[in-house]
Amino acid sequence: MTAAASASPSAAESAGVSTTASAVDQGVGPLLRGWREQRRVSQLELALRAGSSARHISFVETGRSRPSEEMVLRLAEHLDVPVRDRNALLLAAGYAPRYPETPLDDPALDALREGVERLIQGYEPYPAFVVDATYNVVAANRGIAMLLDTVPEHLLAPPLNAMRLTLHPEGLAPRIRNLREWRGHLLAQMERDIALRRSEPLRALYEEVAAYPYPSEGSPGNGNGNGSDEGSGEAVPHFALPMQIEHDGRVLSFISSISTFNTPMDVTVAELAIETLLPADPATVKYLQSLMS
Repeated sequence: MTAAASASPSAAESAGVSTTASAVDQGVGPLLRGWREQRRVSQLELALRAGSSARHISFVETGRSRPSEEMVLRLAEHLDVPVRDRNALLLAAGYAPRYPETPLDDPALDALREGVERLIQGYEPYPAFVVDATYNVVAANRGIAMLLDTVPEHLLAPPLNAMRLTLHPEGLAPRIRNLREWRGHLLAQMERDIALRRSEPLRALYEEVAAYPYPSEGSPGNGNGNGSDEGSGEAVPHFALPMQIEHDGRVLSFISSISTFNTPMDVTVAELAIETLLPADPATVKYLQSLMS
């Protein structure tokens, strides 16, 4: 895929092995109870959603009743359990996994890869990239390559990780004018993902990047982030938190948008996210368009 770094299989594999082992050890009841409590849903509310009874939900959670395969999937749907963990619930209940985990380079995903490539290439000159469940970059367009042109080689070695690249003190962080706000946004996003996915690799990544020091005093990343620096023109009101980043003597401003696939039937596809960076002011639009002329 365009400007892609191959995702590390070890993170996904270790997550899958850990989840499977945990599922077999715990049984489906405690796992379902854990998801229900995390979603802050009562047994009665879950029963009403799933067309069951609070008594049956209680029996399932305590191990007094074995749910059918259909019931496991129905409860997982109403609890918004990630696809990977739905397989774990099925295994814990004694059923075969329902959702495959197809490698991204498998011919079966040719149409997906080609479609994503066309999408992010068509977004140029604006930056766009695709990440997996642990923010490893699996595809990126030339707009992203432009932003990374000053990043040292050791941070660009596979697997390329979006969070490391952004928050590492040798990565983009020293050039981000509103680093404090943008860093807070990214860490909060990771916290939400950890709560949703219960991923140990993702938690380890969070602890790593959260411990990164701020850039040295006086560097751009310690600025006030008001967007009034050279190259950005007049201050522009923003409808969402922008990332304001220095590039080639200019301050570029971007709003981030993330897209995922609806009702995915494959673990790999379910964990992909397409992030696009929309220019947040006219000066950024003009500069990026000038790169294409």
